[in-house]
Amino acid sequence: MKYSLVVLTALIMALANPAPAQSTVVPLEKPNSYSLSSTASTGAGSSLHERNPRYRLRKGDTFDLDFALSPEFNQTVAIQPDGYVTLKGVGSFFVEGQTVPELTETVKAAYAKTLHDPVIAIALKDFEKPYFIASGQVTKPGKYDLRSDLTVTEAVAIAGGFNDKAKHSQVVLFRPVPSGGYEAKLLNIKKLLASRNLSEDVQVQPGDMLYVPQNAFSKIKPFIPTANMGAYYNPAAY
Repeated sequence: MKYSLVVLTALIMALANPAPAQSTVVPLEKPNSYSLSSTASTGAGSSLHERNPRYRLRKGDTFDLDFALSPEFNQTVAIQPDGYVTLKGVGSFFVEGQTVPELTETVKAAYAKTLHDPVIAIALKDFEKPYFIASGQVTKPGKYDLRSDLTVTEAVAIAGGFNDKAKHSQVVLFRPVPSGGYEAKLLNIKKLLASRNLSEDVQVQPGDMLYVPQNAFSKIKPFIPTANMGAYYNPAAY
């Protein structure tokens, strides 16, 4: 019995001290849909650290096109389920994932053969409200409105914080990219909070999903005799 407890203790200690998480893109794939982008997530140019990002158009959004000098081309346009829009007199174009300035240039290029230097104003009419998703080992997993600037640690707090099964050191941030894939990054929230320096706390953007995995101890806890568990369980290690 003593030998078994020694072996069990060694197993728990090994699982409680995994190798440090890498702050790189995680090569995971969303089943049956998108593939993960291989874009690096470090450096000043990374979208993971972009602040004040522009809204990107999504399926089902609608916007008004106003031609100041050619009102006969004014129209209200809806983005179709395939990401395309049909514009009066020029046909269909793919616009999903574009910002309003990018869309303006797309529309100008589309009408370049019909109108000389068109003056175009675009106003979003109906669009999906910004949101983020918190999943995994948080107290209240779900979909939340993104009403203001928010960081990952603040998003976790809004979702009720980590539960007792959470692996704080390997939180995964999934972020949709315009190409249709997902960029992902491992975040060591435990280290971030312990350092008391939130300058590296990543900004949450619309459509982001936070996934908090289960820690090693909670996976083997059901197999540990309850009479001896207290001698080996140290919550601070997780």
